[in-house]
Amino acid sequence: MSQIWKLVGPDGKPYASAVPGTLGGHQRNRIYGRLDCPAALRAIARGGYVTHRVFFSTEEDARAAGYRPCAVCLPGAYTTWKTQQDGISETRPVHDPRRQVSTRRSYPQNHG
Repeated sequence: MSQIWKLVGPDGKPYASAVPGTLGGHQRNRIYGRLDCPAALRAIARGGYVTHRVFFSTEEDARAAGYRPCAVCLPGAYTTWKTQQDGISETRPVHDPRRQVSTRRSYPQNHG
């Protein structure tokens, strides 16, 4: 009887595989990296991380599923990914001068 592993495919959906994954990831943070990543191993040792752990067969599958490379164990892939983001971050608001909020208080005019 052979062992079956649950991997995440390029469509982001889990599937059964007769071959174990070569990369691990964190489902909530959408990050993938090597199975021996020091940052992931520290997080696993602290607990809580394991419940959100996913596995991929290739980097291509992980990227297609919407995961980004880990900056700790895959610094080259992370740098490439970061430069492809065109400086736009989900956590940093995009500056749009048309959406500036005025800090001046507006008072009703008394024309009476």
